[in-house]
Amino acid sequence: MRMPPKARLMPSPALICLGEPMVEFNHTDPQEPRWLQGFGGDTSNAAIAAARQGASVGYVTALGRDLFGDRFIDLWQRENVDCACVARRDDAHTAVYFVTHDAQGHQFHYLRRDSAASRLGPADLPRDYLAGARILHLSGISQAISPAARDAGFAAIEIVKAAGGQVSYDTNLRLKLWSLDKARDTIHAAIARADIALPSFDDAEQLTGLSDPDAIADFYLRLGPPIVALKLGKDGALLATPQTRQRIAAQRVDAVDATGAGDTFAGAFLAQVLEGCDPLAAARWANAAAALKTTGFGAIAPMPSRAAVAAFLR
Repeated sequence: MRMPPKARLMPSPALICLGEPMVEFNHTDPQEPRWLQGFGGDTSNAAIAAARQGASVGYVTALGRDLFGDRFIDLWQRENVDCACVARRDDAHTAVYFVTHDAQGHQFHYLRRDSAASRLGPADLPRDYLAGARILHLSGISQAISPAARDAGFAAIEIVKAAGGQVSYDTNLRLKLWSLDKARDTIHAAIARADIALPSFDDAEQLTGLSDPDAIADFYLRLGPPIVALKLGKDGALLATPQTRQRIAAQRVDAVDATGAGDTFAGAFLAQVLEGCDPLAAARWANAAAALKTTGFGAIAPMPSRAAVAAFLR
């Protein structure tokens, strides 16, 4: 399933995200049978977060030729995310997930096996479109959903790097999709080719065996990326480069749902980098955007606009 020639000839956005979008059903009230329908998928979330911060963003994936696929196209068009290189398949479905909440936090339940996105392989990539990006963003999930997706991720990295672009990588470890050994090998091989590493602390503990944030930052810097933004959840973030290191305190908000907070951080961070901000300023902005996202339910709806983040930081 190759992309149509006309899609490959369109100008490329500055940021292109690659991965698996998922329709979301969020059980916001355990006492009620109702579910809030929304949208998720880590790199799709990051794409929308970046677009809301004013970045030029595109998305590369495959969707089923179904109702949920149609809704994603509508969503991206509303959110100013270019979807000219999103493929549609008759032989596979758009993935779905459910979010429940309990004393341990939010829990995820998936219906994603053999999704359309999982069938997107290296031969299906829109090479010219990817080559025009300034930054490619992908994640562990982008590569965990199938062997074809794993190979597509590495192929996309090489296309962008060969064209002079940068690569951003979010660990987003999901051990329901693959073993820790396979995840570690793939994620660390990809991060070794990345320019920006966006691990989360919980992921990094499992992937590296380390529990000190500074040691984790050192580990990822040694792999190769010159920028590491370690997401620490309710404890804020740690920004590390070979020249500087800064802990960024968490913002105080009335948090109700952390779904998509890390993706919001990623998208907001990359949007600021594309504007020319230094990594520390970008991390501070992204930290605020992620905090604001937690004040509402769902991955997408509570993501703040650029104006909202600016007002919050004032």
